[in-house]
Amino acid sequence: MKETDKSIFDEQYRVVAVEGARLLVRGILSGEMLTILNPETPLNQEDYPIGKLIALTDPSIASQN
Repeated sequence: MKETDKSIFDEQYRVVAVEGARLLVRGILSGEMLTILNPETPLNQEDYPIGKLIALTDPSIASQN
């Protein structure tokens, strides 16, 4: 797969910071920094401790019940 063919959902991320409604993560392979916003529910370090590995899922392909 070419580097340009990768999406943000093809990588794992390490939690760098949690600030209210923002989750800051860094890609393990790419080093790319992403800020994930969740204005409806505040995020906390108990759920996302610094250093935790996470993977993002594409909500457009989530199973529909």
